[in-house]
Formats: sequence, C-alpha cells, structure tokens
Amino acid sequence: MNAISMHFGLLKRFRAVALMHIALAATFSIAQTQPIVMASTTSTEQSGLFGTLLPAFKQASGIAIKVVALGTGQAIDMGRRGDADVLFVHDQVAEEKIVAEGFAVKRFPVMYNDFVLVGPVADPAKTKGRDITGALRKLNAANANFVSRGDKSGTHAAELRYWKSAGVDNPQFANYKACGCGMGPALNIGSSSNAYVLTDRGTWLSFKNRGELVVLVEGDTRLFNQYGVMLVNPARHPQVKVAEAQKFVDWVTSPVGQAAIASYKIGGEQLFFPNATR
Repeated sequence: MNAISMHFGLLKRFRAVALMHIALAATFSIAQTQPIVMASTTSTEQSGLFGTLLPAFKQASGIAIKVVALGTGQAIDMGRRGDADVLFVHDQVAEEKIVAEGFAVKRFPVMYNDFVLVGPVADPAKTKGRDITGALRKLNAANANFVSRGDKSGTHAAELRYWKSAGVDNPQFANYKACGCGMGPALNIGSSSNAYVLTDRGTWLSFKNRGELVVLVEGDTRLFNQYGVMLVNPARHPQVKVAEAQKFVDWVTSPVGQAAIASYKIGGEQLFFPNATR
C-alpha cells in the first residue's frame, strides 16, 4: 500500500469514527430530552391547570411532561405497572397504599380544592345546603337522577365514602347511573339529563355546558379534596426517569411551583390552593 492509499484509508476510518460519535451524541441528546410521563387525574387536566403549570416547569427546568389523564385509580395502576414516572392524584387512602406497597417512593401533599354537588336549579330532591350526606339520603329516597363517574377515580372514591356515610353502602336506586367516564363527560351527561353530579370544583368552574345545573351543596368540611404527588419507585421499575421526575416533585412543592398553582384562576376565581409540606 502506497502512502496516498494509506492516507485515504486513515481518512475513511477517521470519518467513520467521527460519524459514529455524532450518532451516539445525537442518540444521547434525544434520550436526555425525552419527556417524563405523569399519570394524573382528569380533574387536573380538564380544569386547565396543567396548561399553566407544565409550561412554567419546562421553562424552569427544560424538562417536558407528557400527561396521561385518567381516573386516580387507573393513574395509580399505571404507577404500579411502571408505565409512569410520577403520579399527581387525589385519593389519599389509595396514595398511601401504593407507597406502603413500595411502588411509589413518598407522597407529598401539593394542593387542595373541594367537591361540590351540582344539580338542576329547581332541585326537586331539596338537597340545597351544606350537608353532603343528608343530600345523598334525599337523592336516594327520591330516586333522583344522579350521574356517577363509576370509574374508580378519586372523585368516585369520595362519592362512595359519602354514600356510605349516608347509610347507603351501594346506591342502586333506579335513576342512579354510572357512566365509567371522566369528570367532563359525566358533567355533560348530567347537563343533558338534568341530573345531580358530584364534581370537583376545579372542573366545574372550567365547565361551559352547564345547562340548568347549579351548585347545590358546598361548604361541608367532608368535601375537602386533597391532591398528592409521588415519584414512582425506581427500585421496582428501573426505567423510571428518576432525576427528571424528582425535579418536578421538588419544583411543584417549592414556593415557585406553589405560586404557579395559586395563580391559576378562571373568571378571577382560584381553582386550587397550594398546601405542600416536605
């Protein structure tokens, strides 16, 4: 092999190595910019909160978040399977259970609002007031039109607790309908059928298709609705993007993240109230 051939051979090898490094660097860069997956509730999504919260987090951290909005039970199941990196949900009993099982690292309170019972303005069952269990007893006795989410969500779990407190362990009156759907669709069904619906206030305030529905029961301390945030446990699921997901947990419970939650309003009314403790 003459000197010229050797020279061109070395150049080809150098070029191949350089291209390989470029490809590896590009792959590494893509991997680093993959969004984290957050399993959350339909209420946080449909209320519009994430439209404010997630861009603020991305601006602060450079990390994008892909939200999968489900009922809380389904969202927690995603964490249990390792299909999410972080959970943002609202069923404290179920949240504490997944932590105890070792599928999530630690639960942090992050914000709260409340549930309200909405129904037709004429209120044929005479539920209006501040007593949720008394209202549900009246709905059961009157065989009133009631739309339940029936989807193992945080709202559904709360509804079942209220029925039990009202002495109705398993509501089966003829006009009790479970849609197996999110909060927005449940409210749409309620609006079209002039039915009573238990809803979180955040989704209600952002809901436009109210028809004749109005808030009838509010202010009962039992209607308190707490949200928590949790990192999915990487010891169970090594694919969890620990550093990025932990940054979100830290940010949303920090003064900056808490201020972003408090700033989200519709028509001048605040939808969620920060109450993080660390």
